[in-house]
Amino acid sequence: MAKEQISIFDMFKIGIGPSSSHTLGPWRAAQRFVEVLVNRGVLDLVEEVKILLYGSLAKTGVGHGTDIAVLLGLSGDDPVTFDVNDVVPKVDRIKASRKMSLGGKREIDFTYQDDLLFLYDQSLPFHPNAVTFQAFLSNGTAVSETYYSIGGGFVVQENDTESVLSEIDLPFPIDTAQELMVACMRTGLKISELVLENECSWRSEQETRSGVLKIFQTIKECIYKGCHTDGVLPGGLHVERRASKLNKKMLKGRSYSDFDSWVETIRAGGRDFGYILDCVSCFALAVNEENASFGRVVTAPTNGAAGVIPAVLQYYIVFHDCYKEDKIIQFIATASEIGSIFKKGATISAAMGGCQAEIGVSSAMAAGALTECLGGSQRQVLMAAEIAMEHHLGLTCDPIGGLVQIPCIERNTMGAIKAITAAQLALQSNPDKAKVSLDAVVSTMWDTAQDMNVKYKETADGGLAIKVPLSLPEC
Repeated sequence: MAKEQISIFDMFKIGIGPSSSHTLGPWRAAQRFVEVLVNRGVLDLVEEVKILLYGSLAKTGVGHGTDIAVLLGLSGDDPVTFDVNDVVPKVDRIKASRKMSLGGKREIDFTYQDDLLFLYDQSLPFHPNAVTFQAFLSNGTAVSETYYSIGGGFVVQENDTESVLSEIDLPFPIDTAQELMVACMRTGLKISELVLENECSWRSEQETRSGVLKIFQTIKECIYKGCHTDGVLPGGLHVERRASKLNKKMLKGRSYSDFDSWVETIRAGGRDFGYILDCVSCFALAVNEENASFGRVVTAPTNGAAGVIPAVLQYYIVFHDCYKEDKIIQFIATASEIGSIFKKGATISAAMGGCQAEIGVSSAMAAGALTECLGGSQRQVLMAAEIAMEHHLGLTCDPIGGLVQIPCIERNTMGAIKAITAAQLALQSNPDKAKVSLDAVVSTMWDTAQDMNVKYKETADGGLAIKVPLSLPEC
């Protein structure tokens, strides 16, 4: 039995930006705490709630929307379905009224400044992203639970295990790239085919297909919206959205009516190298500008790196004429397996490993997926993933102002381009002569993460974050 069982739908989650570890994870943790109160039959006894944010969740919490996420999660809202246009307004209403409807059922007094505590100088040992919820009851007792947001929207409760799904007998329990390769060689299955066999242990094939296509539908809507929205990103850095202007420049006035006709219009623009680069960059910018604006995105495998895989997938659809459901499912399934190997062997949390754990992993996932979809062998898929990560090793996470904007948004364009380059290199290479294995680069990434100075791990205490003078609004 593998040490951790990870599904496609663990690596790819629908949520709201700007951060999977700082927004989606804490949001889910807040929901879980409400469930604890309901299951213990004490929700109606709650008179006061305190929220304690530790470590990275405290230091970059406002910029990453952690405060917003926990308030909405405690209010009973869900990131998959909640109206993204009401994210900030609802939190503003909570602040102004000093009232919160816990789980949407129990109204309590709540003061943002007094009841939501940013413990900047305190960290808990298990993980830098920690949050404690305390509920004080009318009978004089209290309920307290601590959760860790370990990256990609994954949440672990204190004294719990990291197991994501209930353990079952998977036909192909995989922890490492070597184990994946052995399984593929033994069965003759492609990586995506092996993944889909495992998924059938949790649900029917049709349910998996429908779920993956729902993921893709969200990606489509995010790209399209991002490419057609002007303005300035929230947060105080006054970063102007660029995807819309780049989209208009690329299309040179050519008209279209919806996503499908937009794809055809882009495809008609030709195959010039500069044009392709502009398109890939535009796709990536679009997603991460939406992410920075509290838009609906898909963790891939995180929110901060949410633009890489969509950009490479959209590149594949447009420039390889592969707007086909089976190819899209193949792409996402392959990517998920590469991502799960990194999560099991290292981390996908920037607070643990720097940006190599986010952009680097997403680039490796995209490179492997593109390679399989372009006809590469299993060994070439793993080679492409290794190449992509090899050239992200040591990448720090130093968000200016604690916002997922600079350098985060542009890094998605770089990760996407590197993924395409890695796939092309792998497809033109003999993987039997590769000097570095994917497992070796996963191990190296983890070693690098452990050696990296903590100020470069999503704290905004080092790097670019301290080189740019800011005048951001207070909490």
